[in-house]
Amino acid sequence: MIQIYHNPRCGKSRNCLAFIEQTNQKYEIIPYLTDTPTFDELKDLLQKLNLDPIQLVRVKEKIWVENYKGKELKNDEIIQAMVENPILIERPIVIKDGKAIIGRDLDLVASFLD
Repeated sequence: MIQIYHNPRCGKSRNCLAFIEQTNQKYEIIPYLTDTPTFDELKDLLQKLNLDPIQLVRVKEKIWVENYKGKELKNDEIIQAMVENPILIERPIVIKDGKAIIGRDLDLVASFLD
């Protein structure tokens, strides 16, 4: 089953979800802003994405700029920042068969879901 970390207020996330709906595959929406992933869930997600924590952060987000930008943070501290402020998590994230991608590019999503 496909999972999508989804923010309904984000156009890229809505487009990705609409694309997934058109594939007629089973999917689950994870409303990560209200159903915040735990520290361990984010660590697992980062492994599936094959990314360093900072690569999953929306570094232009106001919370990041005001509270974290320019600070020397360890990976665990970056993950904790995302747990405490899930708006910092890049979106949408698509998960399938133990792997994940950031689904901002629909062509990438299409090849990932095939």
